[in-house]
Amino acid sequence: MKSIRALAVTIALLACGPVAHAQVLDLSKTSCKELIDSGKDGLIIVWSWLYGYYSDQDADPIVDFGKLTSQGQKLVEYCRKNPRTDIITAAEPIYEK
Repeated sequence: MKSIRALAVTIALLACGPVAHAQVLDLSKTSCKELIDSGKDGLIIVWSWLYGYYSDQDADPIVDFGKLTSQGQKLVEYCRKNPRTDIITAAEPIYEK
């Protein structure tokens, strides 16, 4: 199950092309402002990663694009109001539901 989720995220990342300027991105040290400034492609990559990261390990290998988008939009709304917060701190209450 995890391998299918990982494959879906990998495909999403490859489809977006070379988006990130850094080779490694530590989301616990990346601010909400940096996420917002990353543009649409950066947002999609992070949203997809967070969706997979917070999914139940034993969940069915299903990607709910409506849920992925809804959670991502909530994250962006939070980040606009709290630009100095790191992404993981911002994401936890949204994605752990």
